[in-house]
Amino acid sequence: MLRSQTFLSTWSQERSMKWLVLLGLVAFSECIFKIPLRRVKTMRKTLSGKNMLNNFLKEHPYKLSQISFRGSNLTTLPLRNIWDIFYIGTITIGTPPQEFQVVFDTASSDLWVPSIICNSSTSTHVRFRHRQSSTFRLTNKTFGITYGSGRMKGVVVHDTVRIGDLVSTDQRFDGVLGLNYPNISFSKAIPIFDKLKNEGAISEPVFAFYLSKDKQKGSVVMFGGVDHRYYKGELNWVPLIRAGDWSVHVDRITMKGEVIGCSDGCTAMVDTGSSNIQGPGRVIDNIHKLIGATPRGSKHYVSCSAVNALPSIIFTINGINYPVPARAYVLKDFTGNCYTTFKEKRVRRSTEFWILGEAFLRLYFSVFDRGNDRIGLAPAV
Repeated sequence: MLRSQTFLSTWSQERSMKWLVLLGLVAFSECIFKIPLRRVKTMRKTLSGKNMLNNFLKEHPYKLSQISFRGSNLTTLPLRNIWDIFYIGTITIGTPPQEFQVVFDTASSDLWVPSIICNSSTSTHVRFRHRQSSTFRLTNKTFGITYGSGRMKGVVVHDTVRIGDLVSTDQRFDGVLGLNYPNISFSKAIPIFDKLKNEGAISEPVFAFYLSKDKQKGSVVMFGGVDHRYYKGELNWVPLIRAGDWSVHVDRITMKGEVIGCSDGCTAMVDTGSSNIQGPGRVIDNIHKLIGATPRGSKHYVSCSAVNALPSIIFTINGINYPVPARAYVLKDFTGNCYTTFKEKRVRRSTEFWILGEAFLRLYFSVFDRGNDRIGLAPAV
């Protein structure tokens, strides 16, 4: 197992958490990482369960070159889903290790968790206790980040981060582990995937997501290789619009054979950190009108009895159709009412821009190939 140190940082989020610790990454790996994911319905209910993929520890994963890895060791880690919004898993930070729940997010590049120095009324988050870590080292570098859900600021520090076969019994969402390109990093720390890649800790510069439709178990993220048993048929490779961002070109969006979006083509980011499919307000409003959804608060609702009759919405990407049926874009809230996962994306761009989040990715197994700057998509099993 390789171990190295890199940057970690402390931030504040001005909406709900005053201070957070942002951690740049430290790589711990064997040949391939494979991390099973488990969905959590709420933050407050404890869901029972166990690691459902331990039986895969001795398998031979599928390599992109169609050659199996022989004798590869797989490290597994269960993750959960909070409110059907985020898939989270356990990492550890510091020496001795302290456990944290983080989102594996392809839209960001920084790793952060809350710090004990946070001045916040939010008490459900585990906080990093830097004085208890013998490998902690402070720097004088500060920075700030603005997210769609709030602003954050902090100071960069050094410490050790581990990813391993850890079983979490906690359902708190503590932070984010970014898997985007290093040029997206606000802290300028080396992202964890780049550490794994640069130190030769993974066999190939790829990672992949299988997001199970099961609300509690079965989901997995894997590093360094691809297991073909999680998808049907062949992977369809889509080149990135540019190296440095997990965004692809969408040819068009259709419903019942009619173009309803991306009439001249558009850009879409494949985002494992978002639960929704997001797009321009005018297009989202039109989709809601076409399916008879009515606004209520921040969501748009449809009759649950009508879901089976609602049409699929088809995203055509690199000449391949990716249908999203109503059973995928409509979810139930905690009261049993049905709402859509289509949401307006407020972004200042000269061209049409979309976010393909978990509502899309639960249907399609996704491979993020840093070596060739492309994304592979195939129907999930």
